[in-house]
Amino acid sequence: MKNISRTSLLCFLLPLFAVSAAAQQQQFANIGDLRLQNGGVIRNCRIGYRTFGQLAGDKSNVVVFPTWAGGTTEQLQSSIGPGKLIDSTSYFVVAIDALANGVSSSPSNSRLQPRMRFPQFTLRDTVESQHELLTRVLKIDHLKAVVGISMGGMQVFQWLVSYPNFMDKAVPIVGSPRLAPYDLLLWQAQIEALMRDRDWNEGNYSVNPARALDFAFGELLLTTPTDYNRRNTREQVLANLEKARSDTKRFDANDKIRQAQAMMQLDVSRDFGGSLERAAKVVKAKMLVVVSRFDHVVTPGPATEFASLLGAKLVALEGDCGHLATACESRRLNEAVAEFLKD
Repeated sequence: MKNISRTSLLCFLLPLFAVSAAAQQQQFANIGDLRLQNGGVIRNCRIGYRTFGQLAGDKSNVVVFPTWAGGTTEQLQSSIGPGKLIDSTSYFVVAIDALANGVSSSPSNSRLQPRMRFPQFTLRDTVESQHELLTRVLKIDHLKAVVGISMGGMQVFQWLVSYPNFMDKAVPIVGSPRLAPYDLLLWQAQIEALMRDRDWNEGNYSVNPARALDFAFGELLLTTPTDYNRRNTREQVLANLEKARSDTKRFDANDKIRQAQAMMQLDVSRDFGGSLERAAKVVKAKMLVVVSRFDHVVTPGPATEFASLLGAKLVALEGDCGHLATACESRRLNEAVAEFLKD
């Protein structure tokens, strides 16, 4: 997690990590039509995944690692291995591509439901797709842990209330059980910027819309002013903005919109009368909650509150890297997660 590509990170406002040369093989599972919480259906839903390490004979060492927003399992792999976030010499790691990440079923790759015909879904639907993959395809009915970063951490919170008996431990990292007001404003502004751009064309664009503005959002929000000014010169900023205007290979805008909408809909208390306290009462797994004190993308309030309700261990990253604290303070993070996952 030390080698971080800021160009990739800023494509989607969330932290990505450098990809190692020896990638685990990308695999796919077709789980059929996925029925959504809103009554819609993702036709012929396909889920991408990669596995790392050896599965124990009793299947007791499985750790699920879902992707962050805009991220792929190819990018997750640099956080997997000895001395990294999840040690694949101890655990059988199943990294799963989230819906609409461009690998699993997405607006950008669906033949039956392309672009904005791809239905809106929730992170609960994403977790359902992962549960189908694990139980029906991989024949795994219990997990050692679920660990996720950013939108991956949001999926961890959803796993905890959707399938409270399915895992022994859970580690949401800079995630949230429901987005705070500031977070909602951020993602709605992103969606508005894309949809109001002259290149949008109701999602039928030939090149991604609002490229420079989308890049600027990431530059502003992923870290803090102190960290950003330390890393960049005035000349670099202007050059990067100009480069972004001609960058036609950014994360697909339709994919981004559907994932942003899914995050905005996240609220693990929805089935509990809007009460996080009641939602917390169904949680069975042991939790380690990691937040970044100065995070401007996923503000730490809701996750901190949920940890408090459960009496769960809370690790607060205190540096000035904002949402990028998972990279800036990777050693502390990795050591905390490794210790927590031990029996």
